[in-house]
Amino acid sequence: MPARRTYTFLGPEGTFTEAALLQVPDAAEAVRIPSSNVNAALDRVRDGSADAAMVPIENSVEGGVTATLDAIATGQELRIIREALVPISFVLVARPGVELSRIRRISTHGHAWAQCRLWVDEHIPGAEYIPGSSTAAAAMGLLEDDGHYDAAICAPIVAAEQPGLSVVAQNIGDNPGAVTRFILVGRPGVLPARTGADKTTVVVPLPEDRPGALMEILDQFATRGVNLSRIESRPTGQYLGHYFFSIDADGHVGDARVADALAGLHRISPATRFLGSYGRADAQAAIVPEHTSDEAFRAAHDWVKGILGGGSLGSELPVEASPSA
Repeated sequence: MPARRTYTFLGPEGTFTEAALLQVPDAAEAVRIPSSNVNAALDRVRDGSADAAMVPIENSVEGGVTATLDAIATGQELRIIREALVPISFVLVARPGVELSRIRRISTHGHAWAQCRLWVDEHIPGAEYIPGSSTAAAAMGLLEDDGHYDAAICAPIVAAEQPGLSVVAQNIGDNPGAVTRFILVGRPGVLPARTGADKTTVVVPLPEDRPGALMEILDQFATRGVNLSRIESRPTGQYLGHYFFSIDADGHVGDARVADALAGLHRISPATRFLGSYGRADAQAAIVPEHTSDEAFRAAHDWVKGILGGGSLGSELPVEASPSA
């Protein structure tokens, strides 16, 4: 029998990230290894101890997950294989017998805290936030902690699976429609096939800080009819004012318009990093203007080939007349 695949994810068990991983068809039967943070998960992929890693990249309320954006933009190249969307809901948990009125310090992941701040301000005004590596880790810490914090914000499944935790409040998220997007990241290899509803992710360093530099990057997509679903700037860490742009574009690198846009990007910024083309989790196909379809690009290239086929390049250019004797 073929060997089981090995996946890692932002742990511990019971995180939203594990829920995203379980959307992968073979993940339930695969070896699943929790990692303490995003960098640790991606390092497992880079050193070959895991086939792929599931990590969060974007939240509908808080935007991009900076730890992931930075980690995949540098170091040994990786590829995004697929994405998954997970609706997010939160509960407040504590040790049995702890009431809401006694809670003063709360631990959770930073993105979870940001999505529950209004509820906390209303129901536990003045509560102190204790950062946690993940929502599940914060909850599990209550079972081991000696009083460093009183409660944790986590996913309902964590509370349901841990008899030592008591749910103090349910549905505490400020936005009931919150969704987090996760990506499955592997080593470079064969690209996922085009589905007709795809996304391409790239990292583009700003070649130089000058007026119009970002516009040149955006024009590579705009002139080819490629829509951008996300663009975020992140500091490179080299020096103040030096940034790269993390970009999601609608379409697959196998689409002529996307390939042509990436070629244009590479001419402007040769350090551009291709992170993958993969199917969209929502299966929404991009709207492609007729003049940027694959057929339109083929016809245009054939037209140019026909022009060049008539003779050597430059043979038809007018020759300057010789001066009269």
